[in-house]
Amino acid sequence: MLLVPALLAVALLALPLVGVLARTPWSELGSHLGSPAALEALWLSLVVSGWSLLLSLVLGIPLAWLLARVPFRGRAVVRSLVLLPMVLPPTVGGVALLTAFGRRGLLGPWLEEWFGLTLPFHTSGAVLAATFVSMPFLVISLEGALAGLRPGYEETAASLGASPVRVFLTVTLPLVAPGLAAGAALTWARALGEFGATITFAGNLPGATQTLPLRVYLLLQEDPEAAVSVSLLLLVVAMVVLVGLRGRWTGPVGHGALRSANRSTGPDRADTDADADAEGTDTEAAGTPAADDDAHRAGVPRLPGTTAPGPLRVRTRGLVELELAAEPGTTIAVVGPNGAGKTTLLRALLGISPLARASVRLGDRDITELPAHRRRVAWVPQDGALFPHLSALANTAYGPRARGIGRERARETARRRLAGLGIAHLADRRPGQLSGGQAQRVALARALAGRPDLLLLDEPLAALDQRARAVVRHALRTHLTGFEGVCLIVTHDPVEAMALADRVLVLEDGRAVQYAPPGEVVRHPASPWVARMLGLNAWAGRTTAEGLTVAGGVGLVAAEPLPAGRRALAVFAPEAVALYPLAPEPPHGSPRNTWSATVREVAGAGGRVRVTVLVDPPGGPVAGERPAGQRAARAQAEGVPEVVAEITPAAAAELRPVEGGRLVVAVKATEIRVVPL
Repeated sequence: MLLVPALLAVALLALPLVGVLARTPWSELGSHLGSPAALEALWLSLVVSGWSLLLSLVLGIPLAWLLARVPFRGRAVVRSLVLLPMVLPPTVGGVALLTAFGRRGLLGPWLEEWFGLTLPFHTSGAVLAATFVSMPFLVISLEGALAGLRPGYEETAASLGASPVRVFLTVTLPLVAPGLAAGAALTWARALGEFGATITFAGNLPGATQTLPLRVYLLLQEDPEAAVSVSLLLLVVAMVVLVGLRGRWTGPVGHGALRSANRSTGPDRADTDADADAEGTDTEAAGTPAADDDAHRAGVPRLPGTTAPGPLRVRTRGLVELELAAEPGTTIAVVGPNGAGKTTLLRALLGISPLARASVRLGDRDITELPAHRRRVAWVPQDGALFPHLSALANTAYGPRARGIGRERARETARRRLAGLGIAHLADRRPGQLSGGQAQRVALARALAGRPDLLLLDEPLAALDQRARAVVRHALRTHLTGFEGVCLIVTHDPVEAMALADRVLVLEDGRAVQYAPPGEVVRHPASPWVARMLGLNAWAGRTTAEGLTVAGGVGLVAAEPLPAGRRALAVFAPEAVALYPLAPEPPHGSPRNTWSATVREVAGAGGRVRVTVLVDPPGGPVAGERPAGQRAARAQAEGVPEVVAEITPAAAAELRPVEGGRLVVAVKATEIRVVPL
């Protein structure tokens, strides 16, 4: 049903163009286009459209940036003003220009009196008219490209020491270049074909304001065949521009480079060269951390006027509120549930978070009021944010170059960093040609190359598969061992936290609930979430003479109870939980903690079977309730604890646990550790 109207629409658009081709006097085309009047009009059109494009670039780029990046009251009104010339009849636009810049307009008399400038019926008036109707194409195209550009690239560049101007010139503009080029091409083509506003405001004066479109209008009255020939020329120019854009105007402008970067860091391409990555780490694996760091220090001189990093002192307010202190050389793992404020904390330390503000001292430097590019705080976001238009070597050298080191010296520093991470052979590759593990190591090399005082890593291994994660974790551990400053790593992986960190910072709801060495966190988790992160069962409640009572009324006996009446956490491992069939006889050995329970979930966990059960409240299960439905809702409402047990496949085959099934749960008192909160 849609085919017929669609074909009619194509015919409506194509037939006028076919008519121009059919009516063109091909035998006289050369003489028509080569006449002095046509050449003069062509030259004037090129001059007017060229100046119009230049003026649009000078005025339109800042305006596009303002609309895309700066929130302000009245932005919708300004955007409407930008769009207005595109929908306004050109002759009405010419009248509007006359009322503003004409000899009797709002500004015309002042321009003539002060500068001797008369715009109507002058070439400058034709330029102004063309700019008025064509600049919106540039602004809209570039605004879309800027709005679609992830701010992570610019934030990362700032953290590497690049000033706002340098960030704009070396990162923003190259990444939005396709959108800028598309907008510039459309702006020039529209200015070249402008007619209505020009003839109304600037007139049709040969040699002064008579551009090709105005020449066509004149020829229609004097020589229609010549008018068709000149129209063909304008038609060809317009088609060349549109074909050259290749859909960029209607497609996602400015994202070509970003797509290639995203391909390299997504989970589906976590590490297609895992074997090559593993082999590529032989260099770093063979050396010691100290030897590696000596090589880095030899190749990465400290910048003039800077000193060795000092202790970190942090106090944050807002969505995240905490106080933190760390000595140089300390690596801190920041863990917590989703929404706890981990990334917000890192962004506050960099000075780019509107949700939290951090007072930060690094040694004797108070960097609280400094912009991001002057803090010497390097930031690696979750996806690495490698600049897609630069090679791995140029990415790594970006920080030293931004901080004032010469080109060759910065590249030598970058080569040493890449070599230390076992990826020197990838120096000439772009991010789109790197696997996930390779890209993460380049991002790490780039962050370290500028010798920051504070290094912020936001889930650097999250997008990698297990094999690539192990490789990059080893490289990260090796290089953090010799890092002189303080490093904060956000992670959800307890293995990473324990393997990489000297201290663990646990955030929950924007508050620090624990800040301690990894061993202390494992022995004495300060919250149920921490215990569960470590793979442990955790019950929060009040201590009793025998152990603990949780909110649902379930009691628990511990071999070493705390004094009664305190808030505490009972912690026990899934391997310490025994499961038995529901029977009138107590379990063998009569463990001191036994409860009837309902199976909530059964899942595989490596070579074992993980069974999650809901312990019955003191009153027992309610008759007629479906275990997976009403009973689960009641259990959660009453705070009935959940227990995770890990059993062998053989035990699972004998027990046959199924969702909704009934079991007995048993835990020995000696397996339970009560930790005060």
